Amino acid sequence: MKKQKGFSLIELLIVVAIILIIAAIAIPNLMRARMSANESSAAGGIRTINTAEVSYFSTYPTVGFAALASLGTGGVTPCVPGVGSGCFLDEVIATNGAGKGKDGYNYAVAGFSLTGYNSTALPITPNQTGTRGFCSDQTGVIWNDATGGGTACAPGGGAATPLQ
Repeated sequence: MKKQKGFSLIELLIVVAIILIIAAIAIPNLMRARMSANESSAAGGIRTINTAEVSYFSTYPTVGFAALASLGTGGVTPCVPGVGSGCFLDEVIATNGAGKGKDGYNYAVAGFSLTGYNSTALPITPNQTGTRGFCSDQTGVIWNDATGGGTACAPGGGAATPLQ
C-alpha cells in the first residue's frame, strides 16, 4: 500500500474556515478606518477651500468670493491666474473630481458674493464613505454635521457643531 501525500479535504476546510473568521473580524475595522480617513480628508479639503477663498478675495476684492471652479486652474496647465482661474486649488477639488467627488465626499461652494460664501463636503454614500458632513463660511470655522452627513451642513445652524 502506497502512502499518499498532501492534505485531506477536512484539513483544507478547517484552514479556509479559519481564514474566513479572521477576515470577518478584520473587514469591519478596515471599513471604519477608511471612513475615518475619508472624513479627515474632507475636513482638510474644506480647510483648503477656506484658504483658497481668502486668497481669491484678497487678490480680486472687487469680485468677492468665488465658485469652486474659479478657484482652480480652469483646466489650463500651467495655470494662468485670472478671475475665472485663480490657481489656488488643485483640479480634483476645484472640479469635485469631475463630478465624482474626492475620497468619498462631494465638495461644493454656494452663496458666494462680495460678502461671503458657504462651502460643504458631504459624503457620497452616507455611512459608507463617511458619517459626517463638513461645512464652513467666510469666518473660517469648520463645522461638522454628525446627523447622518447627507443633510446640508449650515455653519452655526441645525445640528452642526464646530470641528475641534
